[in-house]
Amino acid sequence: MSSTAIIVTVVVVAVVFGILWYQGVIRRISIYWQETVEELKKCSWPTWTELKGSTLVIVMTIAMLGVFTIVVDEVFFNVFFKLLK
Repeated sequence: MSSTAIIVTVVVVAVVFGILWYQGVIRRISIYWQETVEELKKCSWPTWTELKGSTLVIVMTIAMLGVFTIVVDEVFFNVFFKLLK
């Protein structure tokens, strides 16, 4: 990258940052981040045992949904295929 391209890039980034600063966007992002951190401190996080149990429930649910989808697909395919013959 040439030095001219680097200078142009730096100037563009500086101008965009200045416009965002002037409009208060940077301050709003900062406030949003601070409020997010405060809210996350209020959260109750699951224990390792609870997390493993919940993960097992999700994996089993997805597996059952997959089997159900395959079975229904096969039934509909066979029904409609036989009707078209």
